[in-house]
Amino acid sequence: MSLDATKASEEILEELERTKWKRVGKELLKDWRLYVLLVPLLVFMFMFKYLPIRGVLQAFKINEENVTVMNDSWYGLIYVKQLFQNNDFWRALRNTFVNSMYGLVFGFPIPIFLALLFSEIKSYGYRSVIQVCTYLPKFLSTVVTTSIITLWCKNETVIPGAAATGSNGLLTKMFLAFNWINPGENILRTTKFFRPIYQISGVWEASGYGSIVYFAAVLAISPTNYEAAKIDGASKIQQIRYVTLPSMAPTLSIMLIMRIGQILNIGYEKVMLLYDTSSYETADVISTFVYRQQQGDGTASNYMLGTAADLFNSLIAMCLVLGANAISRRVSDTSLF
Repeated sequence: MSLDATKASEEILEELERTKWKRVGKELLKDWRLYVLLVPLLVFMFMFKYLPIRGVLQAFKINEENVTVMNDSWYGLIYVKQLFQNNDFWRALRNTFVNSMYGLVFGFPIPIFLALLFSEIKSYGYRSVIQVCTYLPKFLSTVVTTSIITLWCKNETVIPGAAATGSNGLLTKMFLAFNWINPGENILRTTKFFRPIYQISGVWEASGYGSIVYFAAVLAISPTNYEAAKIDGASKIQQIRYVTLPSMAPTLSIMLIMRIGQILNIGYEKVMLLYDTSSYETADVISTFVYRQQQGDGTASNYMLGTAADLFNSLIAMCLVLGANAISRRVSDTSLF
């Protein structure tokens, strides 16, 4: 490269560096409406995601009367040590992991299957009706969903050997007919039935709504790929295997990473509305453990212990996301970051 060309290149770089913020300002003004729409989200994230982070300090401080969190005295890792010595916490951690893995194994493939099913329905009207029917459970509140489950599991047969009464729930009548439960026994209070009912109801709620992303990925596949596969004599199953699924691979990878990051994030609302003390062995999860600790007898000890448990849960979730992202980036060159 000649001296003149090198000098010209340096001048161009200097000009670009000097006008960098001016060009950024022009881009912001050009799309200012989009950035205005972004403001409410940023405010929400700051108020409800970043400001509460200072509450994490309560896991390492002692709660002093009339003193703010930032000015409390440091208490070291006492509450973390108490947490690891708490048998209820390890039970909640085990239940959280087991329930989440069941949800991942059985709940993750079903939205993909629904998306493939929707893509094969050629009638637009019929497909729209089916899609709306599968989306509806997502828009039911947790209270409504748990109320339906509770009514289905209601058992008012209290006399041993008596037949199921008309006021029994649908699931109770079926379970009594197969002798899976005893008269007067509540399904939700039976340890072995809580997890299946929780997982099935969860799949029923989320699978239809979750299929939207995968259905969009299927629609983005070029029809010429399917035409080429048909010319080569591929059957419908072979088209799905060699065309649809490989084309959906980036979307599947991203959604799987996000799902893995949520493995330990089971909300306490649905669990608390369904379980009681008799089903703690399989129903109690970290979020309900934290809720009970922070709302228990009101002592600082319980509150700090719950904060430590929530912090531990978040750290494990972060490690899972980082690990899944690293594996995906190495295996498939697709990652969140």
